[in-house]
Amino acid sequence: MKVEITKKAYEKLKKRFPWVYRNEIISLPDCDRGTIADLVYKGEYVATAFINPVSKITARVISFEKTHIDKEFFYKRIKKALKNRLTEIESKNIMLSLEKEFNSNSLRVVHSEADFLPGLIIDKYGDNLVVSFTTAGMDNFKGIIVEILIDLLNPKGIYEKGDKIRQKEGLEVVNEILYGNIDDEFIIVENDKKFITNLKVGQKTGFFLDQRKNRKIVGEYGNKKTLDLFANSGGFGIYANASFTKFVEISALACSQIEKNCELNGLQNYEIIKADVFKFLENEKEKYDLIVIDPPAFAKNKNAKKGALKGWKYLIVNSLKLLEENGYLALFSCSSAISSKDLLDLALSSAIIEKCDLEVIDFLKQDVDHPYVLNIPNSLYLTGVLLRRI
Repeated sequence: MKVEITKKAYEKLKKRFPWVYRNEIISLPDCDRGTIADLVYKGEYVATAFINPVSKITARVISFEKTHIDKEFFYKRIKKALKNRLTEIESKNIMLSLEKEFNSNSLRVVHSEADFLPGLIIDKYGDNLVVSFTTAGMDNFKGIIVEILIDLLNPKGIYEKGDKIRQKEGLEVVNEILYGNIDDEFIIVENDKKFITNLKVGQKTGFFLDQRKNRKIVGEYGNKKTLDLFANSGGFGIYANASFTKFVEISALACSQIEKNCELNGLQNYEIIKADVFKFLENEKEKYDLIVIDPPAFAKNKNAKKGALKGWKYLIVNSLKLLEENGYLALFSCSSAISSKDLLDLALSSAIIEKCDLEVIDFLKQDVDHPYVLNIPNSLYLTGVLLRRI
């Protein structure tokens, strides 16, 4: 099947951006969700894509070269993703090689478009694989992909974690075991820190693996009193290993996980506050030498950006009131709509209100097992800055 695209889409595809929207398609033949088609401009081949007539992103490029999309194609793509994460593959045990490379038993093996597999997420937790199929095209190849993962990685089990984004593709949200058995509770080990997670009900596919490197970097700053806001599993506060740590988190389940993680890592002096962070900051008076702000995505798209910036401003201004001189402030945005420049602009305007100065110590992003590919700008979705009050 051929799908004729507009000049605008053609120009984007020439730059190897992999999405084509419905209004960038001249004529769309009747087809099933996830149909494979050639994208053409003025009759000339441009790329091969998954087509989904019910999705706003109607075409997702799977290849910029004419090729047959079959089991061999996906085998090569997944093998390439593994090689991109390894300096050397031990062919007998790729899973073990990955653990050595990242100093962790848990990491992302495939990261959707950034690994040229649109809609496929594969995370490794020890011998468990947790997968998500977020596009109709990839969902059509689920059985083949499971076969490849068994062959390449020999997991104990493969679990499909449902993602609500499937609904935009006209797909049902599914949670089920696809192969073998998986651990209900699993202890993640990274850089000698330990975190317990439930692979079936935890955030994302079980844990925020993308913050691994940032937890280590930020944890090296501030060792007296740490304030971990939107703490989730307590990763930043536990890495800091301060004389006293306060975790603030609204989820009861997350608070119980923080408690377990503090025990696992031998953290002695800490307090867990179950509260809305915004309300907590209204009354907090204690001073800290490290404050981490790592909220959920306030702006999941550009339309929500204005409200998100207002929320961010409140968080930064009120955190600066609690930050000691020479103390550190770490800010993280997990939405591409709020960039590192936005965070810096917010920090500057907040510092002016508080009549203080901030020094940029480091720029941060998602760890390398969650690739950022230049021709796919939204593959840089996690950005952060580490600042010092001077």
